[in-house]
Amino acid sequence: MTLATKQLTLSYGEKPIIENLDLQIPAGKITVLIGSNGCGKSTLLRSLARLLKPVTGAILLDGRDIFQHPTREVAKQLAILPQGPAAPEGLTVFQLVKQGRYPYQNWLQQWSKQDEQAVVQALQATGLTALADRPVDSLSGGQRQRAWIAMTLAQGTGTILLDEPTTYLDMTHQIEILDLLYELNETEKRTIVMVLHDLNLSCRYAHHLIAISNRQIYAQGSPEEIMTEQLVRDVFQLDSQIAVDPLYGTPMCIPYGKGRKLAQRTAVPQY
Repeated sequence: MTLATKQLTLSYGEKPIIENLDLQIPAGKITVLIGSNGCGKSTLLRSLARLLKPVTGAILLDGRDIFQHPTREVAKQLAILPQGPAAPEGLTVFQLVKQGRYPYQNWLQQWSKQDEQAVVQALQATGLTALADRPVDSLSGGQRQRAWIAMTLAQGTGTILLDEPTTYLDMTHQIEILDLLYELNETEKRTIVMVLHDLNLSCRYAHHLIAISNRQIYAQGSPEEIMTEQLVRDVFQLDSQIAVDPLYGTPMCIPYGKGRKLAQRTAVPQY
């Protein structure tokens, strides 16, 4: 499945958010959208999921305008996890994950063994089998986010869109969620597109990085290609130094600012 935009313009009311955007999402890769607050990352993600109609231009699913595809068929190819989703009180993990199978239900085809298997596999993939009967609202933040991801997995789509999936999670749970998404990409080759704020985690997990600024794509490519001090300055209005992550070899952004200095600054490896 291919997902792209052609001369895409998005707005809220009279205010343009994205203008004349041409974009191709690499299939089978992890793509991360970065940019300052309010630059249009989440708006673009919602548009890719067919939740927001363009002012002009088009979102293309397999080369065809996504709004020309039946809603049920789109839901079998794309799953989206919005920021901060909320489940009804008392809903169990199993019941939540089961909702991912709704695109496959109709008055002729009810719940099937295939649906049951998809839910069981999603629970296994996210490590939630033992928690299947627990209410979602009784889980920790990381467990709750995994439950929502399990729902998108049960949907059986080749592409998953996630809006800031690590927001409000502590460091341990951030890594847990990103590791899970990385494994899904590695083992199942699912295309993953997500919005992240942490530049260093973006560089660590993304195969493809898209920086958005001034309603346009400022730069796109692998983190090693595009993450520069100039990009951070132009996109985030922040001076920084780009070093090499000592564990992973990916770009690491060290911002300038005020703080305690314990030793003389030494040279840092540069990209």
